[in-house]
Amino acid sequence: MEAVLDTNVVVSALISPRGAPGRIIAAWRAGRFVYVSSPPLLQELARTLDYPRIRKYLAWTDNERTEFMETLSIAVKLVPPDEQLEVVADDPADDRVLEAAVAGAAGYLVTGDRHLLDLSVFRGIEIVTPVRFVTLLAIERS
Repeated sequence: MEAVLDTNVVVSALISPRGAPGRIIAAWRAGRFVYVSSPPLLQELARTLDYPRIRKYLAWTDNERTEFMETLSIAVKLVPPDEQLEVVADDPADDRVLEAAVAGAAGYLVTGDRHLLDLSVFRGIEIVTPVRFVTLLAIERS
């Protein structure tokens, strides 16, 4: 199973590891699914981790943030987007998430973003909430 995790899911997992996003990261670390990402998504994550309000929650040093991003970029299935999409008119940045999912042939896109969730499915890729993805991981495990 391959899935793209939207930036909001990863940041939520880092801030609160006990919630559904944290359980998703734990499942990924345990090899339960392949985490697909792209250079634009990793750049967005790095920018987000540098926001003052996020820095306050994580209390990481600059070095810790850099190490995290370097480790993540090696550990994920990194795919360059092979097409530029224009799907989410209300938030064009969301198109980068879809581009990664399409390029990586992911089965799932996991997000808390309403613009993406409203699509439900895009080119055969299921767009699900973190809670739904945790349920899917549990079903696949049994």
